[in-house]
Amino acid sequence: MSDNQSWNSYGSEEDLEPKEEPAHPVGNARFSGVLSKWTNYIHGWQDRWVVLKSNTLSYYKSQDETEYGCRGSLCLSKAVITPHEFDECRLDISVNDSVWYLRAQDPEHRYQWIDSIELHRVDCGYGSESSLRRRGSMLSLTSATSGFSATSTSSFKKGHSLKEKLAEMETFRDILCRQVDTLQKYFDNCSDAESKDELQRDKIVEDDEDDFPNTRTDGEFVHNNNGSKEKLFQSLSPKGINGIDFKGEAITFKATTAGILSTLSHCIDLMVKREDSWQKRVDKEMEKRRRIEDSYKSALKELKKKSHFGGPDYEEGPNSLINEDEFFDAVEAALDRQDKIEEQCQTEKTRIQRSSPVPLLDVYSSTGSHRFSDKVEEMVQSHMTYSLQDVGGEANWQLVVEEGEMKVYRREVEENGIVLDPLKATHSVKGVTGHELCHYFWDTSYRNDWETTIENFNVVETLSENAAIVYQTHKRVWPASQRDVLYLSAMRKILANNENDPDTWLVCNFSVDHDDAQPTNKCVRAKINIALICQTLVSPPEGDKEISRDNIMCKITYFANVNPGGWAPASVLRAVAKREYPKFLKRFTSYVQEKTSSKPILF
Repeated sequence: MSDNQSWNSYGSEEDLEPKEEPAHPVGNARFSGVLSKWTNYIHGWQDRWVVLKSNTLSYYKSQDETEYGCRGSLCLSKAVITPHEFDECRLDISVNDSVWYLRAQDPEHRYQWIDSIELHRVDCGYGSESSLRRRGSMLSLTSATSGFSATSTSSFKKGHSLKEKLAEMETFRDILCRQVDTLQKYFDNCSDAESKDELQRDKIVEDDEDDFPNTRTDGEFVHNNNGSKEKLFQSLSPKGINGIDFKGEAITFKATTAGILSTLSHCIDLMVKREDSWQKRVDKEMEKRRRIEDSYKSALKELKKKSHFGGPDYEEGPNSLINEDEFFDAVEAALDRQDKIEEQCQTEKTRIQRSSPVPLLDVYSSTGSHRFSDKVEEMVQSHMTYSLQDVGGEANWQLVVEEGEMKVYRREVEENGIVLDPLKATHSVKGVTGHELCHYFWDTSYRNDWETTIENFNVVETLSENAAIVYQTHKRVWPASQRDVLYLSAMRKILANNENDPDTWLVCNFSVDHDDAQPTNKCVRAKINIALICQTLVSPPEGDKEISRDNIMCKITYFANVNPGGWAPASVLRAVAKREYPKFLKRFTSYVQEKTSSKPILF
């Protein structure tokens, strides 16, 4: 059925408004640009080329690939556009069960996209003001025409007495309307007759004045010259006006109103009697609704437990839909998976040896000169002064892990809700020197052999033989956001103050800024201040024997102060740090022992 046919079945053509034509053909409307689209919990937000055309929103991997076809599309006729409550750059577009999470580069671009989509929907006839008015008119017409019948039939299917009384009310209404019309006609006729009488009276008075000697009046009669008398005004009989019996109509009107009042009283009695029945039905429906709502909440809770791998609303942040316990479980599960993958990789690496090992060169003890030299010296002196201090006293270090020679300490520090706990670890390793440990820690060519949390890295700028600026991204541990870090890494030999001081080497890594590695919206930029201080202790060999690795022990002090750059539950960050730092030190020191066991000692 066409729109006009459906309208004509409910109302007249006067209720219709002329349909407004769009200012331009819908097919020519086009709006496009780059938006970040949420792909999945592994890859997160990815830039996509989005095109709005012909009532359809489509996206491509890039603008250059538009000729190969879109990767997905949504019809906007039933789409719901929802600006995010907390993220000013994000908008969600949903059609039934399909949801697109999109982010613009700034709030202004988000408003432009929302306005363009809404305007496009109006031009296409979805959501326009005229169409809404037409739908509203049809709803009001159908409601008006069917309201009474629905009440008198559907709502009281079992109340036959009430139906009968309502039918009587309709009959009384028809009778009463006819009686009102009759009485109104009678009153109108009376008014017309009264007007005619006044005209006749005025005419008689004028005739009296003209024939005064021949006529005289006597009350209601007039005496003529011939001695006869006539009645001055004709009286009206009870049925003198169109044969209407006013008295009978009044009696009937009274009886009809009495019948209406009696029927209304009976209807009220019936409704009062049925109130308890209706109340029981309402209570039953309310209980049924409560059970359905409880079932819905339970199902939604189970769904959240099973689908924490969905949209960006489950990512880390103060408004995350995941509670703290679920966040911790997800992070722990992801770390366990990474550990299993790393074990498999290590097993494979033990079977494949390097064909041409890189020789260790003693070129790091010199002081390179570059634009960050003063900052490096400042950080080196700071770590040598404070990182080697005793953990007792007012330092307030708390022992959190103790495994053999290894001890890990922590100070709990929070700033604006972000955990900034400094960590300090001490350890002793046999058979390696401080120089060797610092070399393998600093040299990026060995980084992937022992560091399992890094996804990729590159040297942004080499400052000197012992200093470089490094950019690295860490593997994402869902639901936490992916982190990246840009830092200056410098290796330094610390000159001894006297001959009894141990041979000391230091590597310090601290965050810097660089034009070639600006922050992006794909990763959260973390800030670090890390120092690895290694002191070599040598025990004299027996007799004339040369010093071997059995006579060497390295005392390690590792200090780390990391700002994660974003919000995450404090308990999760502290638990992860407590778990990962001891594993990291064990993995690194074991790797260096294995690499140096068959090589000459490098002091």
